[in-house]
Amino acid sequence: MKKSIIAITLGDPAGIGPEIVLKTYDKKELYETAEMVLVGDRFVVEKAMEVTGLNFEINEIEDVSEAKFEYGTIDLINLGIITEDYEYGVVDAKCGEASYKYIMKAGELAMEGKVDSVATSPINKESLRAADVPYIGHTEMFEDISKVKDPLTMFEVDDLRVFFLSRHVSLREAIDLVKYDRVLDYIKRCTEALKVLGVEGPIAVAGLNPHSGEHGLFGWEEVDEIMPAIEEAQRQGYDVIGPIGADSIFALGLDGRYGAVLSLYHDQGHIATKTYDFMKTISLTNSMPFLRTSVDHGTAYNHAGKNTASEVSMVEAVRLAAKYGYKFRKE
Repeated sequence: MKKSIIAITLGDPAGIGPEIVLKTYDKKELYETAEMVLVGDRFVVEKAMEVTGLNFEINEIEDVSEAKFEYGTIDLINLGIITEDYEYGVVDAKCGEASYKYIMKAGELAMEGKVDSVATSPINKESLRAADVPYIGHTEMFEDISKVKDPLTMFEVDDLRVFFLSRHVSLREAIDLVKYDRVLDYIKRCTEALKVLGVEGPIAVAGLNPHSGEHGLFGWEEVDEIMPAIEEAQRQGYDVIGPIGADSIFALGLDGRYGAVLSLYHDQGHIATKTYDFMKTISLTNSMPFLRTSVDHGTAYNHAGKNTASEVSMVEAVRLAAKYGYKFRKE
């Protein structure tokens, strides 16, 4: 079996990221498919070891080629940003700066082809702002790193994969974005992303209105914008169906009926996946030269430093990075 080389970021040092990363390193079964390099600070790792009671050998490396990839050892690219104590659960500019630089370094390794994928732990938007970081979140950082405009976000949980026509905009703006050209473009881009992942099956487009509008009874977006885009994509040879009512499409997707579902706005797909399994819903950033996976929860400052945070989502993020990451390898 091919192993994926994964750069893991520590996340915001004041949050639960360091704890869940260490607990993930303690899962021996991950080493069967994943070769992991941690990007962070030695001080933060050692502090997290005290919290979790886990003890790892730290192998500081300058380059991925120096990694041991052995259970019980953390191969660490130590950036040396956090070198003195800080408080868990508190917004801190230094922690915001560190979390940002961890991501940028991991992205650099991916762009250089030294790792196949990046698995990120949570960051805090307030800490980023306090550090004057010019990005609101991970996606925007990876857009700059990869030079790919509007990289695709995909969620995966069990057999359900969900793409999003829009992300962090108001619901009013999201509805305005449901236009023929955008829907057609996303059908094409999502299809190409699935091909890279090696996933087969049609793209199923969700309806926007109740019962997909019932031919104009509950709205005209399906008639005027969505269905014409689907029909044009079909004429061009794309395997796409819909629109299918949002009250059933995600349940059908969980049954393995589709390669993926195209959700027409943020909460439509988020609610469906996270209600099914919040901890195992993983975000994948596609259409870049490398894959990025991420937990889909925050820094949980109220749990930080208490050894109460669950690592399930971080483990799943690494598992999916291993499942798909090697497909992005530059041979």
